[in-house]
Amino acid sequence: MMRLNELFSHWNQVHADTLAVVEKFSDDELSQNIFDGGMPVGQIALHIAEAEEGWFSVVATQKRESWPAGFTLENYPTKEDIKALLSDVHTKTMDYLSSLSSENLAHQIETPWGEFTIQFIIWHVIEHEIHHRGELSLILGIWGREGLDV
Repeated sequence: MMRLNELFSHWNQVHADTLAVVEKFSDDELSQNIFDGGMPVGQIALHIAEAEEGWFSVVATQKRESWPAGFTLENYPTKEDIKALLSDVHTKTMDYLSSLSSENLAHQIETPWGEFTIQFIIWHVIEHEIHHRGELSLILGIWGREGLDV
C-alpha cells in the first residue's frame, strides 16, 4: 500500500524550488509590487503557504474552523521567516499525507464551498504553488535577474 507522501513525493522538489526562488529576493524586495494593485513579492510567497495551510487544515483534515489569518509581511518580515513558514506548512502537509494511502484519494469531503476529493485538493494545491512560484520567477526576470531554472 503506497502512502500519499510517497505518491506525491515530487512535491518536495516543487517546494525546494519555491524556497530557492524566494531566496533570490532581498528582504527589501519583499514589499515591492510588480504593478499597482498587485500583491507584493513576499505576500505572493505567503499566499502559497496560506493556501496550503487552508486547504489541508480547514478542508482536508477539518482541524480548523476558518481559513488561516495573519500570514502577512508584518508578521513574516524577512525571507528567512517566509521560508520557515513555507517549510513548516509543507512539513505538516506531508505528515498528513503520510497517514493516507492511495485508497484515500477518492475520499469525498463536504464543505460549505462544495465537495472535494483528497486527490483534487492535493493536485489543486500543488498546481497553486507551481503557479505562484512561476509568478515569483517571472518577477525576477522582469527585474533583469535570473529566475528559477527547472
